[in-house]
Amino acid sequence: MSTPAKVSYGVLIGALLLAAWFHLGTLFLSSLFAYFVLRQLGAVTRRKWLAFIFFLIIVAGIGYAAGYFARTAWSVLPEIADSSIPSATAWAEKRNIELPFTDFETLKTYVVDSLKAEIHYLRNVAQFAGTVSTVLLLILIGIVIASSLFFGSQIDAYQTAGNPRNLYSTCAAEIGTRFRDFYRSFATVMGAQITISFINTVLTAVFVLVIGLPHAALVIAVTFLCGLLPIVGNLISNAIIVFLAATLSLKFALTSLVFLVAVHKLEYFLNSKIIGGRIRNPVWLTLLGLVIGEELMGIPGMILAPVVLNYLRVEMSKIEVRASVT
Repeated sequence: MSTPAKVSYGVLIGALLLAAWFHLGTLFLSSLFAYFVLRQLGAVTRRKWLAFIFFLIIVAGIGYAAGYFARTAWSVLPEIADSSIPSATAWAEKRNIELPFTDFETLKTYVVDSLKAEIHYLRNVAQFAGTVSTVLLLILIGIVIASSLFFGSQIDAYQTAGNPRNLYSTCAAEIGTRFRDFYRSFATVMGAQITISFINTVLTAVFVLVIGLPHAALVIAVTFLCGLLPIVGNLISNAIIVFLAATLSLKFALTSLVFLVAVHKLEYFLNSKIIGGRIRNPVWLTLLGLVIGEELMGIPGMILAPVVLNYLRVEMSKIEVRASVT
């Protein structure tokens, strides 16, 4: 392996480590997502400026929807608790189970008291609540970086024609190759994951609307967002749906559980058809990557974990290992 190639791998590894160390996973992920969307729009419109205009419209729409759903979730939380807690307490009383809450207010008190015992977790929650503006700023910077790359920015913008093979230009070209390969891994994983999440969301939306589940719009949005997280995301969204269905009746809860199990089985087929042959990481390795990614970068790390695993597999598959002669 040449020196510029070694440098390029070092730069990529260093970028990932720095993103984890300085909590820049949001910046890294938003750059990849924004560039992914711009590339898809560019392929459709065939004009970069038109794709960029559509991209800005999409970003504005997502921002408005996120704000709307955040306000909705905050306002309906007491309503959900008030409608579900009586059912939960009645179920517990029949089985002689004593719950530490009887209404929404006592539930809040119980949660706060529990969180006080988890100092580390409470500190993380408080830190997250206090840095919302920073997260939004990182997302904005990521969008600017992605837009700049989309319009053709290069590392070596002033490469001279007289000496194209100097060390800096060669290293810059190799670094560009490494990051392009990493983006291809991201596009492979996230493109397939978005497709699967969209199909799952459509099926879930039909079911939610048919049974008249409360707060259907919020549930549908959460289902899509959770679907971007492999394995864990479906468990979260499924638990929410079954919980809300239980507020209607036990029959709806069981029906929801059967439906979600059927959809989960369908996703195995979708994974084999959409991702099969391109991503071949076992479930245990994906779960391990999710745990490590969450520890290093939080939710962005969980999303990037399958991407990093796929990139490592692709890069290591290029290296031939000669059998030793004994």
